[in-house]
Amino acid sequence: MQPTNPQEFTEKAWEAIVKTPDIAKQNQHQQIESEHLLKSLLEQEGLAVNIFNKANVALPRLRDKVDEFINSQPKIKNISESVYLGKSLDTLLDRADNYKKQFEDDFISIEHIILGYAQDDRFGKKLLHEFNLDENKLKTIIKDIRGSQKVSDQNPEGKYESLTKYGRDLTELARLGKLDPVIGRDDEVRRTIQILSRRTKNNPVLIGEPGVGKTAIVEGLAQRIINRDVPESLLDRTLIALDMGSLIAGAKYRGEFEERLKAVLKEVTESQGNIVLFIDEIHTVVGAGATQGAMDAGNLLKPMLARGELRCIGATTLDEYRKYIEKDAALERRFQSVFVGEPNVIDTISILRGLKERYEVHHGVKIADTALVAAAMLSNRYITDRFLPDKAIDLVDESAAKLKMEITSKPEELDEVDRKILQLEMERLSLKKEEDQASVERREKLEQELANLKEQQSSFNAQWQGEKEAIDQIRSLRESLEKINVEVQQAERDYDYNKAAELKYGKLTDIQRQIKEKERLLAEKQTSGKSLLREEVEESDIAEIISKWSGIPISKLVESEKVKLLHLEDQLHDQVIGQNEAVIAVSDAIQRSRAGLADPNRPTASFIFLGPTGVGKTELAKALAGILFDTEDAIVRIDMSEYMEKHTVSRLMGAPPGYVGYEEGGQLTEAIRRRPYSVVLFDEIEKAHPDVFNVMLQILDDGRLTDSQGRTVDFTNTIIIMTSNIGSQYILDLAGDNSKYDEMRSRVMDAMRGSFRPEFLNRIDEIIIFHSLEKSELRNIVKIQVKRLESRLNEQKMTLKMSDPALDFLAEIGYDPVYGARPLKRAIQRYLETAIAKAILKGEFKEGDTIFVDVEDERLSLKKI
Repeated sequence: MQPTNPQEFTEKAWEAIVKTPDIAKQNQHQQIESEHLLKSLLEQEGLAVNIFNKANVALPRLRDKVDEFINSQPKIKNISESVYLGKSLDTLLDRADNYKKQFEDDFISIEHIILGYAQDDRFGKKLLHEFNLDENKLKTIIKDIRGSQKVSDQNPEGKYESLTKYGRDLTELARLGKLDPVIGRDDEVRRTIQILSRRTKNNPVLIGEPGVGKTAIVEGLAQRIINRDVPESLLDRTLIALDMGSLIAGAKYRGEFEERLKAVLKEVTESQGNIVLFIDEIHTVVGAGATQGAMDAGNLLKPMLARGELRCIGATTLDEYRKYIEKDAALERRFQSVFVGEPNVIDTISILRGLKERYEVHHGVKIADTALVAAAMLSNRYITDRFLPDKAIDLVDESAAKLKMEITSKPEELDEVDRKILQLEMERLSLKKEEDQASVERREKLEQELANLKEQQSSFNAQWQGEKEAIDQIRSLRESLEKINVEVQQAERDYDYNKAAELKYGKLTDIQRQIKEKERLLAEKQTSGKSLLREEVEESDIAEIISKWSGIPISKLVESEKVKLLHLEDQLHDQVIGQNEAVIAVSDAIQRSRAGLADPNRPTASFIFLGPTGVGKTELAKALAGILFDTEDAIVRIDMSEYMEKHTVSRLMGAPPGYVGYEEGGQLTEAIRRRPYSVVLFDEIEKAHPDVFNVMLQILDDGRLTDSQGRTVDFTNTIIIMTSNIGSQYILDLAGDNSKYDEMRSRVMDAMRGSFRPEFLNRIDEIIIFHSLEKSELRNIVKIQVKRLESRLNEQKMTLKMSDPALDFLAEIGYDPVYGARPLKRAIQRYLETAIAKAILKGEFKEGDTIFVDVEDERLSLKKI
């Protein structure tokens, strides 16, 4: 058969034939023979290589044998440009044509040519026998690869073994121990199995936020299948995860994607229910592969999903399910929803404990249980834009990776010694040419110091290498232990109890003994002298990673919550002066809530702060945010003077659909979604429109608010503070007269009742009245303000000291009972900060100086001490 018409061959077969003339010329052969075509097929990544791989043929050896035969053929020195078709190739292609007819195919494909070699007396038959292959074995392998597919177009290879190409066998991965253990989620797995066991519409779709463990549920199902912990309807089933990306990738021509998908679906249906398909991010099938006039993947799936021919598990997020699948009612009705919620902190700790060993083996470090607890608790508190358990697992993973990096990097102590040696070596070289007495003495001293440092360097190096080697050995043993555990599980599944017992009580115990011994030796090395390396992830490592992610200082993260609450009152007194009743009332309310005695479905605490301007209402809110939530930035400030109009209410929750700004969300709801642990400060509430209070009723009573996009925002971890100047005139009128305190409070409360509705006031935990400031209290406020100035000067490496008369001078000059502490701030700026700034610019004070502030001639004076 003359190979002149490419229309008779598949694309890949013709591609191999086209290369044969070049192979013949390279080997100085005038004729193209069957061996040249075999070499061309073996150089091509395609079906020929796949067939030989399935037959367990060593491809490098096969290629060598073909090259050997080609080189053994007679060579012609001066071959002409044109080469001719040899008899062996002509016969081979005739045989391939016969196989094409036998298989009822439309084109000659690579498998037909490979089968032709089984009858090739010149070379192929003998070669295949060497590798224990004959026509029948090849036919079996080809049938296994092709399934029931026919060569009906010029690119049939794309449809062969579609599931292997475009999917991952999760049950096989579970059998090999490649999947992480799945802890909990029994209800969701049971519901998934229940839906899969239905006769029709047996297609569960797992819906939940990103990172809550939707894919893990399917991996858990795969593990249950291989452990035979499923109903009969799912026993020995294969769970394949479909990769939509690779299915679409490279589908250049119209209809190519549909062909691939149809091939996948055909394989699934022909398995008679033995294959369960898993499509992660199932919303991607809506519109996937659709070009003008073509169907998308979703429409191809619909008929099979409805009839129950295809058992498919999907997974997607709530938003994407709503956006893509709910809109297509015909597709949605074929799926049964399984909602996957975010696990709580306790469940997350259990999940982390289950995964701990995998991460220890991978990173070659140990992970303390306190680190796992810290990862769950701190991630839940400080990383608010992601979900458990994903964020906690990421924390543990990154902390372990950081520790592993420290183990393989040079320790800090050794690095310091190396740098010191380098520095002294350079100094010694520069002194080498000097002959004066001082230089000679310095050089001798340097050499002695260098000798000591090199000895220290050698000792550190030996210790580092020893510790590193011990940690590497422990890691290697742990990897072996994990492999043996997988083998034990496999043996138990195969009912090979002899092998399981041999491994469990032989190799396994031996490796466990070796690990214990190595850990003991490492502990001895580390306790005998100062340890250079750590091999255990601790709570502080987790805190450090969270600190890098969120920017919250480490010391704040690891401080115990109870200690923080016990010292809350003292810390507030340090920052807020002259408002004892307010500080005590606030700290009492928060301690009640955090001790678990308050209603868990309401905000942590809610207050109204009443009082004249400048007495510390906003300062107390900032202090609370700084102490409880570790940063003064954890304060969401809403200026109620911006909400005086009726329509401005929508700014809090977001604009309604169809209006400008709908996508942006609300000022309040978005701020709390991103940072649920916050102080919410509603400033000057009396200026807001009455409709705003309807929104606040829901927050104060239920601890939640639904935004314009239907998302429920949780306010139960917030502290709600509202400030108002209502009744401040009564507070000022009766300032300093304690005997009239009850009268003043009664008048203020009457004013409140006149301005706000009873159902609003009734939901507030405490209404706190702030007093106007006394002159004696201003001195303490001066100290706080001066301390802040001092810290700014410290950044310029200067220190500040104030005399008592200077403090009294500022307190006196800044006192104003009507405006509170604000005039004091201005006085400090005008009389103290301006004077220091001018002196620094004139060069009177430099780095390292101490500025002493005193009073001379009723003015502040600055001196250097």
